[in-house]
Amino acid sequence: MNITFLGAAKTVTGSNFLLEGAGRKILIDCGLNQGKAQEERENYEDFAYNVQDIDFVLLTHAHIDHSGRIPKLYVEGYRNPVIATKATCDLCSIMLPDSGHIQEMEVEWQNRKRERKGLPPRPPIYTAQDAIKCLEIFQPVNYDEIVELDKNISVRFNDAGHMLGSAIIEIWITENGETKKIVFTGDLGNNDIPLLDSPTMIENADILVMESTYGGRLHLRNDEKAERFLDIVSETLDKGGNVIIPSFAVGRTQEILYELNKLKERKHDEEFLRKYETLMKVPVFVDSPLAISATEIFKQNVNLFEEDVRKEIESGDNPLEFPGLQFTRTAEESKALNEMTIPAIIISASGMCEVGRIKHHLKHNLWNPNNTILFVGYQAPGTLGDKIVRGEKKVKIFGEEVAVNARIEYIEGYSGHADQEWLLNFVYSFITKPKNIFLVHGEPEGQKILKSKIEESVKIPVIIPGYGEQYSLDNVITLIGELDETKKYKYLKLEVMDRLATLKEELEEMAEIIKDDIYTSDKQDEEILEINNKIKELEQQIVKVIEE
Repeated sequence: MNITFLGAAKTVTGSNFLLEGAGRKILIDCGLNQGKAQEERENYEDFAYNVQDIDFVLLTHAHIDHSGRIPKLYVEGYRNPVIATKATCDLCSIMLPDSGHIQEMEVEWQNRKRERKGLPPRPPIYTAQDAIKCLEIFQPVNYDEIVELDKNISVRFNDAGHMLGSAIIEIWITENGETKKIVFTGDLGNNDIPLLDSPTMIENADILVMESTYGGRLHLRNDEKAERFLDIVSETLDKGGNVIIPSFAVGRTQEILYELNKLKERKHDEEFLRKYETLMKVPVFVDSPLAISATEIFKQNVNLFEEDVRKEIESGDNPLEFPGLQFTRTAEESKALNEMTIPAIIISASGMCEVGRIKHHLKHNLWNPNNTILFVGYQAPGTLGDKIVRGEKKVKIFGEEVAVNARIEYIEGYSGHADQEWLLNFVYSFITKPKNIFLVHGEPEGQKILKSKIEESVKIPVIIPGYGEQYSLDNVITLIGELDETKKYKYLKLEVMDRLATLKEELEEMAEIIKDDIYTSDKQDEEILEINNKIKELEQQIVKVIEE
């Protein structure tokens, strides 16, 4: 029995794990790489396995970094089942075609650039129509039911509490008369996420493959983040500014709507009431067609909500609706938001600001110090959202440089991922502890911290696998193989190309800064001579690289 890590290994994107046992090959998740240009280019690469050899795909949840390459699997001939919860299937029916549409729009823009360079056009990774077609192989299952894939393999999907329909997957595989149980957490939710139940505690496992997104950090608790949200919003509105919330269309948007709706019940004092009344006087726009469709799917799957929320809905008080809430469907309605003269709250996808309508709202609002950009979810390194959160003073949006003058805030407690405390609690909750743990879906620094805490507290060996590493899951966990050298070099070439593109942009930016500095300041000849010498050194380094 073997497992190969082909995504989300020492990174938080592109989840893809190949499990082999009892003569079968099973994929757990098949997600798009998102974030840096280099990672996104890897989406075009061939799969590291023969698509025709895969017997089953088990999908933990609908987020695109877990599901987004399933249409590519389909295009390349995969026709066996994709097994997921009903809610995940429902959400994939809107999210995957939306992803296909984005692939088409992105490649159209890239091909215009390629044409100007005399390069041939490239096709999209897949189209919206490809994504629609792949839905025919999705097979919904219910939480808590054991499903036999064949006589030697059974699976069970348990609530992961991360988003609607998200699952922790238990897999039992029998080989040579011995049964082993492997548990894949997918993305584990916070225990205090609005709307959703807490993650299911699993009683036992031989092997645990666990996410570690926030392995090195703790979140704000629910009451703190709600108060902070209200403070940030009211202070911005008092100045006449807009609050722009880059939010993932599915999950975070619905939770924010729920939090806004619940604030009205927390009547504390006059100042609280003043802030709340300020909030309720302004329009709240959800500017994402995908979020609108997702909200409808949430309403259709209320049986998955926590008990208190279900009771509210049954009593006629829908927690996803409140006065002032407006949905914008068309591009024209979205554009009109940037022409308004009154303060507003705008919730728009994507959460990492890489694609979608949020980029237009940032372009129109980032420059204004009266506005606030409020982040409520994880920002992968290299994304536009990450650059803004890290404090860059200028960012490029649609090729145009935009000054970051707006107030930038980040409320980490809205993340759908368990923090370090709850990741550890999940491990502690096993009655029979796993013999080994693999940490995936995390950045290396946080993974090392979590590995250390697990090994110190429960004495379970922890492995942080690298991309392409294959491990035997026999009695002794053994590294038995790595990605072949040609594949490694292929990614190295991509990295070189990515660095060259970045260097070109930085050189152009440097040239503009130096020209402005020289011609608009009173620099002395000695200072200009020093700049000149540094440029000479840079020239020599470039010539050296070319000659080698």
